[in-house]
Amino acid sequence: MQQPQPFTDRTFNNADSFAQAFDKAWQEHARREPGHGLSSADKLELILTCVADHPFCLDDPGQARQVAEFRLRLLGL
Repeated sequence: MQQPQPFTDRTFNNADSFAQAFDKAWQEHARREPGHGLSSADKLELILTCVADHPFCLDDPGQARQVAEFRLRLLGL
């Protein structure tokens, strides 16, 4: 029986990889600056800037924004 592959920080040019990077950046920001005082819309813009170099975001920024907005709705953020 094969052992599962360990989690890596590899990035791929797809929505799933972008969603993972977005979630990680959102969580890291929340951990570093818990009382940031930003609105959800402002924090969304900030986090999108943080992950702007992700291949999926570079290739299709509009779709990346939609994925990010979907993650926020899905997670109730």
